[in-house]
Amino acid sequence: MRPPAPRPPAAPAAPVLVLGAGPVGQTAALLLARRGVPVLVLDSRPERDAVGSKAICQQRDVLDVWDWVGAGAVAEEGLTWDTARTFHRGDELFSVRLPDPGASPLPPFVNISQSRTEEILDECLERAGVRIRWGHRVTGLTQDADGVTVECDTPDGPVSLQGTHALSCLGAHGGVVRQALGLSFEGTSFDDRFLICDIRADLGGWARERRFYFDPEWNPGRQVLIHPCPDSVYRIDWQVPADFDLEREAACGRLDTRIRQIIGDRPYEIVWNSVYRFHTRVVDRMRVGRVLLAGDNAHLVAPFGARGLNSGVQDAENAAWKIAYVRSGWADEEFLETYHTERHAAALENAEVTSATMRFLVPHGEEEHRTRLSVLERARTEEAACAEVDSGRLAEPFWYTASPLTTPCAERPFGGRPPRGLAPAPCPGVVLPDAPAALPGGSPARIRPLLREGLTLLLGPAPAGQEPERFLQQVLGRAREATEAPLAAFHLADTDATGALTQALEPLPGQVWLVRPDAHVAAVVDGTDLVAVTAAVHTCLGRPTTAPGTAPTVPDTAQSI
Repeated sequence: MRPPAPRPPAAPAAPVLVLGAGPVGQTAALLLARRGVPVLVLDSRPERDAVGSKAICQQRDVLDVWDWVGAGAVAEEGLTWDTARTFHRGDELFSVRLPDPGASPLPPFVNISQSRTEEILDECLERAGVRIRWGHRVTGLTQDADGVTVECDTPDGPVSLQGTHALSCLGAHGGVVRQALGLSFEGTSFDDRFLICDIRADLGGWARERRFYFDPEWNPGRQVLIHPCPDSVYRIDWQVPADFDLEREAACGRLDTRIRQIIGDRPYEIVWNSVYRFHTRVVDRMRVGRVLLAGDNAHLVAPFGARGLNSGVQDAENAAWKIAYVRSGWADEEFLETYHTERHAAALENAEVTSATMRFLVPHGEEEHRTRLSVLERARTEEAACAEVDSGRLAEPFWYTASPLTTPCAERPFGGRPPRGLAPAPCPGVVLPDAPAALPGGSPARIRPLLREGLTLLLGPAPAGQEPERFLQQVLGRAREATEAPLAAFHLADTDATGALTQALEPLPGQVWLVRPDAHVAAVVDGTDLVAVTAAVHTCLGRPTTAPGTAPTVPDTAQSI
């Protein structure tokens, strides 16, 4: 599919200010431009600094977002891996194959350096006509009922910039925005440190596997994680003591010894290395008025499971379509509160999941150490014990099952967090599986790009005695009475090219699936009940209606984890 051309805004208007030109800010800017919203990106650096691999592991649904804004090269250039292996000392405990519930042509995960991802996204920004103003260090922020003003220091002196909204993607060190908004950033820091080396070497069959080692003989009492990357580069993470000194390690030859204990007597070169401490922190609010916080500016988690950048891109996607809908008048300004509701819940879940992983990786106290050792020893022979081994639950979309924008369906309840490596059954709140789509003219396509154009109604078989086209027009007509936002309706039988999506959804006759622009299912309703169709659309856009004689239902906003 060709990269989409950005829609030009209907008339000149104040832009949305995106603060920070890392991959989360780049993604937000591209998504806003794709939806016809003028955008201005500000960054404190004098220019792009492509240093190190940093965030390397990108999940399928994030690749899908990037593909929609023309950055499909991330998936094409990234190294595809589909197996996660876990070892204890010298023995493999288990492996996990990654799921493909909707027959998506995109890989489940790819590894690619963050610097290359940023290059690709910069190329997309240039094509979209989006400018990055380098050398603009944010020093202050104020807002009123009409917009946001951002103060910056620049090489030419201080400047003030105005926008209708601001999306702060300034990263962990963007405290200036958190402070201006009066936000806390509570959490914990882990004492142990982690050494990261990117090495280039020929390691044969490791090229499609993530490998995690508990207590290997070459890092006793601690862990090692190995990820393959393009061009025969491997990312190796060692857990190391709090007093670890990388410069001293390299000078005395110990770093070379560490690497050779893993790869043997092979030639290699070090591409990049660094030492990190990991933190778990979440702001108390991700939206204050017209300002939204995204990515590391709003939440920090340990990297095991690749929930950092992946969740940041999902923040950007959630924010972009909602800002676009508010600016277009299709939703009220208070609709932006659902950004906080949904993405703060996602941040808390990521913090809970990664904190549990860190407690397993770095146990505190004799009892926790004994428990971990017992689990690892039992996992050698007991399949049930493997589920207790926590080397990092891999990134996955958050499920907005308890969001106020989601209409629950008694016939399609959310079954809770699925076992590791599996996706939840499709239901309201869950992201819709991807699959090949049939379009007029036979152009190859996927379901997901169709969904991102606006609200989408996917219709199952027509009810008994109803002609399919008449059924579609009735449902679509009623839905259009509820909103002026872009809206499309498709029969699954006509659109689902291979039948994979129909098999995943198992739609009943007359059933209608309402899908949001971020591909999350908003509702599953009986299409013959046109009042229910209208109510689902209103709810999806933050304008819930109440049937006569009933009280409005306000779902709990905290997802069960």
